[in-house]
Amino acid sequence: MIDRIKNFFSKNVLEPEDQGVKTEQLAAAALLVEVMVIDGDLDEQELASISQTLCQILSLSSEQVDELISLSRDEVAEATSLYQFTREINTHFSTEQKMNLLTAMWRVAFADGHLDKHEEGIIRRVADLLHILHSDYIRCKLAARDQS
Repeated sequence: MIDRIKNFFSKNVLEPEDQGVKTEQLAAAALLVEVMVIDGDLDEQELASISQTLCQILSLSSEQVDELISLSRDEVAEATSLYQFTREINTHFSTEQKMNLLTAMWRVAFADGHLDKHEEGIIRRVADLLHILHSDYIRCKLAARDQS
């Protein structure tokens, strides 16, 4: 599984002079996908929100984003904990980038017009693992709600 993801990043994301895979980007994508799948309802609006966010964050084509989402779904299905994703985010993201990611997660949760308790729960756990203050957690939630 990890080899397919590394190959994707090598072909599509990394500059030729880059040597390592940007695992923090995969981790961000996986967390967004996790919000989408946690309620058991794979909504097209949530998928569109993830695609738009990934296009903006990673500057990828829609075909590349579709492939990354597919790889992320596989990674989420095999994941045993959120820690493997949040560890990468904590290592590589600034506080502002973490806040942007959390806001994006909220946008995915609000995309279908219904905030499921499981979606809210997973975002809360991610916020805790990313060391986001509760006031910032609420600020991200309100910003995403106002955008939807």
